[in-house]
Amino acid sequence: MQSPPAVLTFAATDPTGGAGLQADLLTLASMGCHPLSVATAITVQDTAGVESFLPLDPEWVTDQARCLLEDMPVVGFKVGVLASPDIVSAVAEIVSDYPDIPLVLDPVFASGRGDELGGERVVAAVRALLVPQSTVVTPNVGELRRLAGAEDEEGADERECATRVLDHGCEYVLVTGTHAATPAVVNTLYNREGVVRSDSWERLPGSYHGSGCTLASAIAANLARGLDVAESVREAQEYTWQALSKAFRPGMGQYLPDRLFWARDDDESAA
Repeated sequence: MQSPPAVLTFAATDPTGGAGLQADLLTLASMGCHPLSVATAITVQDTAGVESFLPLDPEWVTDQARCLLEDMPVVGFKVGVLASPDIVSAVAEIVSDYPDIPLVLDPVFASGRGDELGGERVVAAVRALLVPQSTVVTPNVGELRRLAGAEDEEGADERECATRVLDHGCEYVLVTGTHAATPAVVNTLYNREGVVRSDSWERLPGSYHGSGCTLASAIAANLARGLDVAESVREAQEYTWQALSKAFRPGMGQYLPDRLFWARDDDESAA
């Protein structure tokens, strides 16, 4: 029997299952891929925020990845939290050996509550070492401005910031509108020629943990399954919106996306 496409994710753990490594695994499996994982950090957190953060030794990150890559064919990379500049460098060196494999970079520099996950040295390392190797970078507006070096520039709008990130060498930038003060969530995909597509989604009530991880992993899954970038982005947004619309609140903090909503939909239809 043919194996499902294998996608390797680099991310920090999240014991809630809402974001991070666990969110990537759920999403990739739900989208028909076989998820492989490399832990970059261990967190102590709940659905309200991150309490403690332990970066792993970069050699451990490298060894985890090399062991998998020497054993199984991988057709997609997804990169999330990278907890130190040395870990960024280690991951960049690994993926540079596989330039034909699409890479989706979710530049997570802080938790949803605002807890820092690396600092400016990590931002600079991601900009210099990983953005140039990325197929799609998926920042929200705040992450975009940090990647573009425009946090304190009032005159730099979204398109200008996206252009700056593209100038660092990635193929596409998908700017997500979840953190913007707009009635609808507008996600815009850019390449060097300008806007490729712009999609508007109903803004759902509530606060969600792991929406960005879900979207980036879904894009990686679609690319691994052979879709082109624009189609991958469109289908990943649809999947993510459906997961958010069926979100649940198991704790006292944020809602968690239901990445297996389709299975529960089937159960309800059967009943």
